[in-house]
Amino acid sequence: MAKADKKPARKQQNFVTRYFRETTGELRKVTWPTRQEATSLTIVVLIVIALMSTFLGLLDFVYSRFFITILGS
Repeated sequence: MAKADKKPARKQQNFVTRYFRETTGELRKVTWPTRQEATSLTIVVLIVIALMSTFLGLLDFVYSRFFITILGS
């Protein structure tokens, strides 16, 4: 077998380069929300956070009063 018969070895891509190339390709497939969609979803999230914070605060208050009454402190 002569050296000319061998196929040239394919150069292995660097792991970091391949990672960023594949990540960029995946990000191109994403359907990004419009500014209006992002704003409305942000408002929904803030409202849910406010409601859940209030609910958990009231629950904490009720339980603390309940245990103070039971333990007599």
